[in-house]
Amino acid sequence: MAESVTVHGDLELLARAGHLFSSVREEFVCAARDLDTWPRPAARRVARARVRDSGAAHVRKLLSPAALADEGGRAHLSELAARGARVRIAAGALPHETIIIDRRCAILAGEDSPGGRAYTVTTAPALVGGVHALFEAAWGAATDLGTFLRGERPHLDAGSRTVLRALGSGATDEAAARDLGMSVRTYRRRVAELLDVLEAGSRFQAGVRAGELGLGG
Repeated sequence: MAESVTVHGDLELLARAGHLFSSVREEFVCAARDLDTWPRPAARRVARARVRDSGAAHVRKLLSPAALADEGGRAHLSELAARGARVRIAAGALPHETIIIDRRCAILAGEDSPGGRAYTVTTAPALVGGVHALFEAAWGAATDLGTFLRGERPHLDAGSRTVLRALGSGATDEAAARDLGMSVRTYRRRVAELLDVLEAGSRFQAGVRAGELGLGG
């Protein structure tokens, strides 16, 4: 196969690149906006079975909250997690499905169309590496499935989110307080309150914790 090819529809994808789903050895990662990214249920079942039987050591799934809209989706993802897959939920909607296999090839899904969705399959190292880096960034900002389902994300009001953004900007306390129209003393008190809510021991940890929980500044 060439470094990059485009195929149309689930059936052509399985015919041309289906062997990739069976070739996973170390890591299979997938980012998708929902659980119905494959228009043909039969094709979806085939792809899932091949990954399951491949012996992949690590499986990670990153999904939009829409994937949890019904009990069936929740049950499926909980089952995946119970089997050892790591599942996280993004703070907002994700684009069309992206799959990365062993960091050596990637499958990028296009928009739905009457002629069938287009899929780009690539083994170009630079492209695969770039896609993987974007996945890691989104993964780091997402929330673990169990935490998301338990609703353990702390609530941040508008003021707390403004302070969180100020922390992320790297501005000094004086500059941040001035921008927010408050005294330095009040700003520092709000920062201390934010650290307490996020159960963070430092400002750096607060940023990391906010990212883990999918709390946008």
